[in-house]
Amino acid sequence: MGFLTLSTCVVANIQAGYLLLVLLFCNKADSTLRYSVREELAKGYLVSNIANDLGLEPKILTEGGAHIVSEGTKQYFQINKNTGMLLINERIDREEICGEIPNCMLYFQLVVENTLQLFRTEVEILDVNDNPPIFPQKEIVITIPEQTPPGTNFAIENAQDLDVGTNAVQNYQIVSNDNFRLNVLTGNDQSKHVEIQLVKPLDYEKMRKMSLQLTAVDGGEPQRTGTAVVQIIVLDTNDNAPIFNQSVYKVKLFEQNGKNYVALKVTATDLDDGPNGDITYALSHISEAIGHIFKLNNKTGEITVVEPLDFEDRNIFQMKVEARDGGGLTSFCKVVIEIDDVNDNPPEIVLTSVRSSVPENASSQTIVALLNVKDRDGGGNGDIRCSIQGHQPFKLSSPFKNFYRLVTDGQLDREKKSVYNIAITAVDDGSPPLSSTAIIHLLISDINDNRPVFNKGWYKMQIIENNNPGALIGSVMATDMDTSENAQVFYSVIEDMVNDFPLSHFITINSHSGNIFAVRPFDYEQLKELTFLVQARDSGTPTLSSNATIKLYITDQNDNAPTLLHPSPNDSSFSAEIVPRNAEAGYVVSKVIAVDADSGQNAWLSFHLLKSSDPSLFSVGVHTGEITTVRGIAEKDSNRHTLIVIVKDNGRPSLSTTVTVKVVITENLSGNHLEIIDEEKTEDFDSHLTIYLVISLAVVTFLFLVSVIILLIFKAYRFKKSRHLSALDQNLRSSNIVSFRTSYLDSLARGTLHQGYLQEVRSQDPAKVNSCTGKEHVEPHSLLIDLNNRNEFLQDHQPAANAIPPSHSSYQRVQAILTRPMSTDWQEG
Repeated sequence: MGFLTLSTCVVANIQAGYLLLVLLFCNKADSTLRYSVREELAKGYLVSNIANDLGLEPKILTEGGAHIVSEGTKQYFQINKNTGMLLINERIDREEICGEIPNCMLYFQLVVENTLQLFRTEVEILDVNDNPPIFPQKEIVITIPEQTPPGTNFAIENAQDLDVGTNAVQNYQIVSNDNFRLNVLTGNDQSKHVEIQLVKPLDYEKMRKMSLQLTAVDGGEPQRTGTAVVQIIVLDTNDNAPIFNQSVYKVKLFEQNGKNYVALKVTATDLDDGPNGDITYALSHISEAIGHIFKLNNKTGEITVVEPLDFEDRNIFQMKVEARDGGGLTSFCKVVIEIDDVNDNPPEIVLTSVRSSVPENASSQTIVALLNVKDRDGGGNGDIRCSIQGHQPFKLSSPFKNFYRLVTDGQLDREKKSVYNIAITAVDDGSPPLSSTAIIHLLISDINDNRPVFNKGWYKMQIIENNNPGALIGSVMATDMDTSENAQVFYSVIEDMVNDFPLSHFITINSHSGNIFAVRPFDYEQLKELTFLVQARDSGTPTLSSNATIKLYITDQNDNAPTLLHPSPNDSSFSAEIVPRNAEAGYVVSKVIAVDADSGQNAWLSFHLLKSSDPSLFSVGVHTGEITTVRGIAEKDSNRHTLIVIVKDNGRPSLSTTVTVKVVITENLSGNHLEIIDEEKTEDFDSHLTIYLVISLAVVTFLFLVSVIILLIFKAYRFKKSRHLSALDQNLRSSNIVSFRTSYLDSLARGTLHQGYLQEVRSQDPAKVNSCTGKEHVEPHSLLIDLNNRNEFLQDHQPAANAIPPSHSSYQRVQAILTRPMSTDWQEG
């Protein structure tokens, strides 16, 4: 018959044969099952359907990797994972497992691996009457003096039965006899004791020996018996039997008491004298195991420990000691030796199921491991407390005694700590307490919860212009605190428009290394700097990313030669600088104005006189470009001079431009002196001064004659044309007959033109030009251009609306120079 109790429900199930299955209690809170099963059942015998008892589907056991973990050394039960049937795995012998203990229990746990569920099961092993009573000796000898009075009792050693309860010895029987009868006594411990009582005096002369058959009967079903022969030997005249001073001796020993330790001493006295009063002691009613542990001194009655005691193996010993005198009379006493437990066994931690890893986003109370603890000691020495060493995000919970769940207790973060060595310590309550430790190695698996982080918030890079396509600009780097694919970082450029072109037309980035390359050459004059965003993204799910700002500076290279603004190198028409002959030293003849599209020191310009027809007469300002006279003009000086000025920048290597400046020295500004001067090549200059002097003398003579003739002609018509000249002066101011090219300031020079002005006179009718007055400075007829009117000049020469100049065109630089305050200083830095 089996019983299953779930909450308040009782289900009965009767089985035939050997099995008596009782499921006494199933507590849903701690999932504990209790069964009762008989011993000696065959292997494979069905105990119960444990899946039904727990309310579990069989597939949970199959897919969950269910198995049974026994608390003992042998696995007495097994489970069929397909059907959920609990089966006997090995023959159960209650006597071998529990000995004399009346309540014999076996414990095991049903573990479901995948779901980390734990169900504790207790099985009570019921005794069957499989052992007959056995007397310690097949022949029991009792010597009785003939003068023993009737009513004297003679103790007989009890029969031993390994079974318990009703299956143990319940009664004794003896064959009918006129001299003796059998007395069966029940002790305080409900054990049966047998004595033979003399009911009729013995006569040594009539009967010296007799045999009695003694039978021990147990209460099992079927009933079993054991027999022994009692030999009665009649002795002659021994009136007093030995008497123990205690009927029961009790003593407590600690299990650490060593070998040859005297446990106790029994004492008996005999009133007889002589040999009838000599007493010898012997152990009676002991098993073979007790005989190996204790030894009795037959003369003194001392009981000595022979082998070490172990509370965990056996905690109580019971034996009988016989005292026999020389006349054959005996008496018995009972000796009870109790073993007190000593805390000599540390707790044992059994890891039933353990996870190797949990994700870092695991919720609180996630089960990490299941474990149970055991201690072979008893009492308080076997009470165990478990704890976790250190401060860790885990805790232990106990569904029932000595069983624990290790669960998470807080947020895990793999980036802070990826591996935990969880030390679980079990401590008993003994004195001194003993402990043991189990280490659980737990890995925290990664999730994608960290963005890539650049090592800088923004990067400053630079590249020199005119670079080769594919040139390395720089590199960015981002790191991700995650691992594996969550930490694989890929780089990309966030597309944008630069000068109406996509960013990808200028730069590209290696998605793996973060190296940034130039797609095409950069031009500093077109683009000075470039700002763009680089994105780093990981490969996790979902993908996380972050951005970094890149500031790319284009470094100028000296790739532009100086550009002349004045005099224009493309102007092939008549152009000459007119200097009055009475000009003194320092007279500003002209000013060479040039700009450089480069920047910085690459745009710092210097002016040098490369060649001159008379090096002693003219010089060029290194920083201003002003052509001035070194000395006053002498009569012997030539009227025409050709100067070659070279303009250099400060780059490495330096680039330069040359310009040829024509200078005409004249007494006045009459048209006769404004002859067209053929262009001279620099190679026409010769270093031989004799040739130049002859040519100069001829030219001066020619000019002198021409000047005299022109002067006379103009004098004749001076009075007649005075009014006409006034009208002509007004006409020239508004007409295009005469064009003026005002001297421009150099982009880096800070001076002003104060005397000399470039004049370009294109005369269609020389007769309309009045003669010079011969004054030191040019008269109003020279049509000067004041720099104060430079804004109007710039507006008149503004480029067409449809002409888009480059970002650093000559026009823009001149405009910037002319519209800012002027200074006479020029600094190289």
